Amino acid sequence: MTTAPTPKASIMKIEPYVGGKSKAPGVARVIKLSSNENPWGPSPKAIQAFAEEATHLNRYPDGGHFALREAIGKLHHFPVEQLICGAGSDELLGLLTHAFAGEGDEVLYSVHGFLMYKIYTLAAGATPVSAPEKDLHTDVDALLAAVTPRTKIVFVANPNNPTGTVIPFSEIRRLRAGLPEQVILGLDAAYAEYIDDPAYEAGESLVNEGTNTVVFHTFSKIYGLPALRLGWAFGPAAIIDAMNRIRSPFNVNSAALAAGVAALNDQEYIRDMRIRNADELKRLRHSLKPLGYEYVPSAANFLLVKFGAEEVPIINRFLRHEGLIVREVDAYGLPDYLRISIGTTEENTLLIDALTRYKHDKK
Repeated sequence: MTTAPTPKASIMKIEPYVGGKSKAPGVARVIKLSSNENPWGPSPKAIQAFAEEATHLNRYPDGGHFALREAIGKLHHFPVEQLICGAGSDELLGLLTHAFAGEGDEVLYSVHGFLMYKIYTLAAGATPVSAPEKDLHTDVDALLAAVTPRTKIVFVANPNNPTGTVIPFSEIRRLRAGLPEQVILGLDAAYAEYIDDPAYEAGESLVNEGTNTVVFHTFSKIYGLPALRLGWAFGPAAIIDAMNRIRSPFNVNSAALAAGVAALNDQEYIRDMRIRNADELKRLRHSLKPLGYEYVPSAANFLLVKFGAEEVPIINRFLRHEGLIVREVDAYGLPDYLRISIGTTEENTLLIDALTRYKHDKK
């Protein structure tokens, strides 16, 4: 009998990540509000750039991502040598963890933080540590209290997923100041572009000040390109160099690179997406109030709505029967809630109508 190979013990502790569902058997039209996608799609210029790459499929992509890094650097005024691109910001979170954490080390994040922080930590053989939140907001004091001599990385998403909450940059700066100098602060800014507030900052100034801080961005949210898996990070040159040493040489495909450059160069479209999302987010909030449903104030493109642990599976089934797919978040330790992505005006109207009927039928 052949003996089965034994994976590392930490790998077997991983609960595989399960993305938002996209199908509802027996339903003719499905409206997916489960993955925080941009329902209006990407810039037409990005679509055109993607299509034009079809004539170059016999060539490897640019392994250095030079055009995309130059476009990012030009838009945000960052040195290109401090930029790295990946297959979504997810890959880059994993690269940082693998490069700087291993057996005997700890990676810290808030208790309702993005699930991939824990997964990448276990995959690297390190120990995941979560700190409590305060009213579903990242609690800087709790994070600092959880730091030990074994802590290598602290991940903070701001705005956070799945709560949508945001903390002031003064709190991010206080966190950085309270961390040991050698601890890396990883700031996940996947939803940063949805915020139209001059007081908000994703954290790039901390990088410029020479601290061990890395800021992660994605093209999967407001840029509307999740199918292409594209993200980038800005950090100290030495940290970026270490990440590049374990990065696959052609980790981003040519079509994604071209679409990313075109999307960055169409900031007018991104401003329009920000306005549309804000309008629909406001409309959904106002529609939930008369129905009596509580929600967590969100700075992103989704709402975390409280229904109660017993009602969550019932209302989720009801919505799925209506062709509306939302996200259960019990895996995040939030069994009382459903996370609902912002859709188009039509899609949100159908959602509001369905919730209204559900509420009426319960009476």
